[in-house]
Amino acid sequence: MKTFALILLAALSVGAQTPPAAPQKKAANGPPPEAGDDVRGYNDTPKLPGQKWKVHDMERPRPVKVTPAPYVQEGPPADAVVLFDGKDLSQWTSQGRGGVAQETKWKVENGYIEIVPRTGKLVTKEKFGDCQLHVEWLVPKESVGNGQGIGNSGVELMTRYEVQVLESYEHQTYADGGAGAIYGVWPPLVNPSRPMGEWNVYDIFFEAPRFDGEKLARPAYMTVVFNGVLVQNHKEFLGTTIWRRVGTYAPHPAEQPLSLQDHSQPVRFRNIWIRRLNNNQQ
Repeated sequence: MKTFALILLAALSVGAQTPPAAPQKKAANGPPPEAGDDVRGYNDTPKLPGQKWKVHDMERPRPVKVTPAPYVQEGPPADAVVLFDGKDLSQWTSQGRGGVAQETKWKVENGYIEIVPRTGKLVTKEKFGDCQLHVEWLVPKESVGNGQGIGNSGVELMTRYEVQVLESYEHQTYADGGAGAIYGVWPPLVNPSRPMGEWNVYDIFFEAPRFDGEKLARPAYMTVVFNGVLVQNHKEFLGTTIWRRVGTYAPHPAEQPLSLQDHSQPVRFRNIWIRRLNNNQQ
């Protein structure tokens, strides 16, 4: 018994001297793995005002996929401002880092515009407020990537209120970040995306925000028809579109340019036209 007790005491003494396991290190760049990513979504972002979800919430249900009707090419109405007719970028300029205007390097070929990655966003020379906007876009068939890393661009009303452009036919991302989303706020009601190499169509109806001096008098609203399917029905913007945060408003003029986002990935656009809406006549 004495020998057994001595052996047991020695074993306990050795165990007590064993150093504890080193704490797990967090990733050197970005949030720790458990916070999520651009495919799964996130769980460490702020809660959206008036909703039960967080920004880019990984628990938020993805929109159900639906097959849209066949594409039908439509020309602009008589009172539209044609922003791109397949020929040139005379209606546009480019904006680099820091908002500096520069000559655009986006390509025009075969009747469409194609983003040249990391050359700056495309910005209209004219300014608009309340409007109806038609945009057609395509993710090249040879594109590669996943999550937010394939076919990523955006249609930015007043250069700040974004409808997401993304390859969402085959690839998954967080619910409020797919094609047809009011980015970071409202997922599309359904997902009617067409495959890569096929043209998608946005018909956007936008009501600009109103300001009373420095105070917001009325937020911006948007309705979006995506490939002939209603995906946003008079939805409210919380402010300027931003990643992983809740947007806020800052006063700005009643009319501002439209922009197409350069998110370092090739995306094509064509048949872009816009109609000014004078809601004061109603």
